[in-house]
Amino acid sequence: MKRIVILYGGRSGEHEVSLMSAASIVRHIDLKTFEPILVGIDKDGVWHLQEKDLPVRQRMAEGPLPLLPGPRVVVAPAAGLFAVEGEAWRGEASGKAGSGGSTKIRALPCDLVFPVLHGTFGEDGTVQGLLEVAGLPYVGASVLGSALGMDKEKAKELWLRAGLPVVPFLAVRKGELGTQESEELLRRKVGARFGWPAFVKPACAGSSVGATKVDSAEELVPAIREALAWDTKVLVEPFVNAREIECSVLGNASPAAYGPGEVAPTHEFYDYEAKYVDPDGARLEVPAAISEEQAERVRSVALAAYIACEISGMARVDFFLDKRTGEVLLNELNTIPGFTHISMYPRMCEAGGISYTALITKLAELAIEKHALRASLRFSR
Repeated sequence: MKRIVILYGGRSGEHEVSLMSAASIVRHIDLKTFEPILVGIDKDGVWHLQEKDLPVRQRMAEGPLPLLPGPRVVVAPAAGLFAVEGEAWRGEASGKAGSGGSTKIRALPCDLVFPVLHGTFGEDGTVQGLLEVAGLPYVGASVLGSALGMDKEKAKELWLRAGLPVVPFLAVRKGELGTQESEELLRRKVGARFGWPAFVKPACAGSSVGATKVDSAEELVPAIREALAWDTKVLVEPFVNAREIECSVLGNASPAAYGPGEVAPTHEFYDYEAKYVDPDGARLEVPAAISEEQAERVRSVALAAYIACEISGMARVDFFLDKRTGEVLLNELNTIPGFTHISMYPRMCEAGGISYTALITKLAELAIEKHALRASLRFSR
């Protein structure tokens, strides 16, 4: 039986989404194959070991996974995970570990880690780098793939170099605001290039956090400032009158793309409220009601986007299907997509023949395969 640490919560605007995703994974994981160990990360970034029987209790419960205070979990280079009890874990007490002091440290046996962390400090390569240094296999993309998938500007630049169709964009950084002259220049630039309405969103955030539809030049700068509260870089994009199509990709060296689904929001656009708060915020259709030619185009572009960003494990690739021209346009790529029972990624995989439980098992196998390949490399002479 594999001991799998499920990391959830996180220091992110998508903390609550992670609690819901992790709850679904706990309810569906194969307990004959895996022993789940829950580690919750609070909003301050502290890791807490959860009670041992919580996974079993949660399988019978509804709602998000609780995140309770518990022994701190720390990561040691080349040594893995440790649970720390007592005050000296931050140096507040004088007791020394293993010498009868106030701190107790014990190894946390772990065969692999499943980071169910959406957004900053979880999906962006930071936790992945920490787990690499610790020598632990983990589900999902590597450090580079995670960072590229998170940064919408850099991902789109790579896709353009690969000849893939993307939604046009303009990156704006905090230093470009501040004076009336610079802000007016920006309004003119966006108006001339895209017209109105336009969309403003943080370059490195997910779940539509900080995203705003801008209907006029006067609304542009306030929308940019709101997005800059979540990131240091913002993307401005034109409004595309389009259907929102998504595609699940699974695999390492030879990934597979599953039949696409469609998100039909009842809100003005597919914002955070529509995704996670309003139960009637969107209609999710799997498979998408598009032609086989369009579906094949989506799958082929999704695979090319996945490969261009050096992704492994999994990703949900999001598209716009222009209602006027029928053109397929890449929007973004999510390396740790939502995993709730209604989330599109597992639903599209299930429609393609892989159940939620089998998907978790497959992702764990891919994590171990990726780790073994990495471990076979030489790192010194």
